Amino acid sequence: MTSHPLRVAIIGGGPGGLYAAALLKRLDPTREITIWERNAPDDTFGFGVVLSDETLGGIEHADPVVYEALQKDFVRWDDIDIVHRNTRQTSGGHGFAALGRKRLLEILHERCRNLGVELRFRSEAPYPAWLSEAYDLVIAADGVNSATREAYAHVFRPHVDTHRCRYIWLAADFAFDAFRFEIAETEHGVMQLHGYPYARPSPDHHPSTRPSGPQNQFGASTVIVEMREEVWRAAGFEELDEQGSVERCAKIFADALGGRPLRSNKSAWTTFRTVVNEHWSCGNVVLLGDAAHTAHFSIGSGTKLAVEDALALAACLEEQPTLAQALTAYEEERKPVVASTQRAARASLEWFEDIGRYLGRPPRQFAFNLLTRSRRVTHDNLRLRDARFTEAVEREFGCPPGTPPMFTPFRLRGLTLRNRVVVSPMDMYSAVQGVPGDFHLVHLGSRALGGAGLVMTEMVCVSEEGRITPGCTGLYTGRQGEAWRRITGFVHAQSPGTAIGVQLGHSGRKGSTKLMWEGMDEPLPDANWPLVAASPIPYKPESQTPRQLSRAQLTDIREQFTAAAWRAARAGFDLLELHCAHGYLLSGFLSPLTNRRTDAYGGSLAKRLRFPLEVFDAVRGVWPEERPMTVRISATDWAEGGTTAEDAVEIARAFAAHGADAIDVSTGQVVAEEQPEYGRSYQTPFADRIRHEAGIPVIAVGAISSWDDVNSLILAGRTDLCALARPHLYDPHWTLHAAAEQGYEGPGVVWPDPYRAGSRRPQTGRTDAPKPRLSLGT
Repeated sequence: MTSHPLRVAIIGGGPGGLYAAALLKRLDPTREITIWERNAPDDTFGFGVVLSDETLGGIEHADPVVYEALQKDFVRWDDIDIVHRNTRQTSGGHGFAALGRKRLLEILHERCRNLGVELRFRSEAPYPAWLSEAYDLVIAADGVNSATREAYAHVFRPHVDTHRCRYIWLAADFAFDAFRFEIAETEHGVMQLHGYPYARPSPDHHPSTRPSGPQNQFGASTVIVEMREEVWRAAGFEELDEQGSVERCAKIFADALGGRPLRSNKSAWTTFRTVVNEHWSCGNVVLLGDAAHTAHFSIGSGTKLAVEDALALAACLEEQPTLAQALTAYEEERKPVVASTQRAARASLEWFEDIGRYLGRPPRQFAFNLLTRSRRVTHDNLRLRDARFTEAVEREFGCPPGTPPMFTPFRLRGLTLRNRVVVSPMDMYSAVQGVPGDFHLVHLGSRALGGAGLVMTEMVCVSEEGRITPGCTGLYTGRQGEAWRRITGFVHAQSPGTAIGVQLGHSGRKGSTKLMWEGMDEPLPDANWPLVAASPIPYKPESQTPRQLSRAQLTDIREQFTAAAWRAARAGFDLLELHCAHGYLLSGFLSPLTNRRTDAYGGSLAKRLRFPLEVFDAVRGVWPEERPMTVRISATDWAEGGTTAEDAVEIARAFAAHGADAIDVSTGQVVAEEQPEYGRSYQTPFADRIRHEAGIPVIAVGAISSWDDVNSLILAGRTDLCALARPHLYDPHWTLHAAAEQGYEGPGVVWPDPYRAGSRRPQTGRTDAPKPRLSLGT
């Protein structure tokens, strides 16, 4: 079958389905396109719709008629108001556009009719299997509760996550003058209002007058009220009818509404569900919009994604020779975009779920945190949008004038780091008999010269049997200690002000394996050494089964850590980190998936913590008092039954109580069957939670790759330090270059004298902007 289907059935008459119909009919007027919509033409259950400039640009190029009609009704605004504890913070330059959902549907209805699309309202679509036989292409745009998706669930393989907040869509008959977030701290818990205008007031509108005439005289705004499930129940909303809920919400947010009422339209409290589908097509049936994916309303992407789906689907049908290739291309194009949006949406919704965590932050930092919650808006982006607001946040944080947040100092015990950048521990597997050599001198020395505030070694093993591979470094002999002294001496002499830290660990059940580039986590073909662990559980089926450690062996290993720490102190390290993450020995005690002991070192979390805490205390006892100690943990195992985020907070609290100065918050690598949720700075929320709930400084790690991300995370108060690994492999002078790119010169980063001539960013060639996805003539 060609990719130019002549008979097209569309299930669902929302914006995505209507726009797909208009595009396909416009591309080929001979097509027979029918839309089935169960509701009446003027039925709609939302109020305002927000579209981004990017989406509008796509519409403008693909269908100028629709674009021009939308332009006439759009309400545009730049400001976001955040009201928190009777203080309003305003940030400008954000560029929103909205209109009423009903008006959007009217525009699309008219466009479809003019093009010859058949619209069947108050009509249930025939069963998808029948449509699939009768039509060349079936587009399922039937929403979050898609019956089509369920009919082919065995192919689409949907996954639905239900979240922790209740929310209700309402409207106010006046236009907010900005996108407004208002936080109400009630006796029942925290509630929040999301509000934005979608209809302009009439020209003779006066802001001080109350509504008495038609609603468009004063404009209109969408108002969403949201709160945690337990707050919703405690506040009695469960017992209220629709009108009762509307009146209660208006009373709670009377200040934001100026005492005006709210109205509903068959509004009901609901819980947001994130929909993800493994596949988007089944034969000639394809999913579009909420049927394929959902993204939380707090980033305003539902209609945006559906419209962009329609654009991409129409373009792929034009470009590909067969329908199967077109649907494959559509899915390949849209899935990464949607996944990125859903990650941002999840970060946003989780921020609002946990908003109580941030209420005590300074007002401007609270506002900055809210604005950057999804990671779509960043420090640099916000500085371009509203330099005055961003500079005010920086002043409140304590940034000297002209100093990016990443170049502010941070103190840990007796050590002051000149900036917030850490070269993360990275195993190099390049030692001989545990001795670091010239490679390590150059590797660590170059990164110290590169400007980071703290450079960390790889995991340095406390015994020969505690190595991961034959190429791992150690601190179990005097020769190794002297080799490390050479490296710390170079750092201190050639890069004054840069601190160097050592990470001590024992491989546990993940030892005696090949070098990473020869086969990561694969057992050595010969010359294996025996492994020990909390419990006799192999890491992989083909891995060696470790011996369960006896009481006497636990004592021996504790003494190995102590001896290694003593050598580290003599070698001149400024900071020591105890490695209790990634499934190595101490991590193996913490996770219930790897610790099945029935003695005093297994069972409850308190018992699983016992041996790691004993080791920490022993190391702290020989480590110089003025030098800080940190602990790296895996805050989740990314596996059912493993360490949870709640456990991680308790683990952090326990180490803090024993004297840890900071927690280095990583995740996973504990069990081979893990299923991580990768994405940009994906581990940061765990660090954020520990910082706020355990009250201890944290180091965030995990896919933090840009200086903009570092500035954003630091200024928002989600972390104290940022550890970067791969960026420092790509660019040993990452921090120096970050300073140059931001035009910063100051005490937070110092160019070595021999490198000073390179402190200006080289000129680069121009790049052209991408062309529109689908462009049609008028």
